[in-house]
Amino acid sequence: MRLPEDQARHLLQANSHGFMATRHQELGVDVGPTVYAVVGDHVGSPVDLVKPKSSTRLQRERNLEHDPRATLSIERWDRDDWSKLWWVRARHRWLGHGSHAPTDALADRLAESFVQYRDKPFAAVHVFEIVAVTGWAASDPSEA
Repeated sequence: MRLPEDQARHLLQANSHGFMATRHQELGVDVGPTVYAVVGDHVGSPVDLVKPKSSTRLQRERNLEHDPRATLSIERWDRDDWSKLWWVRARHRWLGHGSHAPTDALADRLAESFVQYRDKPFAAVHVFEIVAVTGWAASDPSEA
């Protein structure tokens, strides 16, 4: 069943991990895992200093500089009980990182959600404006 937008937004806000798709200038769709937080109509995805990486300027950022559109996909998967399946797709427009109004609130929400982020070890928080949220569920996700 198609989820009403308010229910899809609720699932988006109630979760914190998914897969972000951006567009690589030469290679096309580029998908990677991300943690995120939602505040109002904005999503924040951190560039943290916790996990090892070769640079804090991620490929995702370079992709977004070329094309600011992104899609975040989250799901509930149950191999044995398909009546519990649901997915939500949120389309975003990247606003960048830095001094956007929701940046501090998104960083606070990330710090509340993840013990690893308690001290806000962020090189940046990428801020996205939610453009559209859609979803599907095999049954009412509030009953699962």
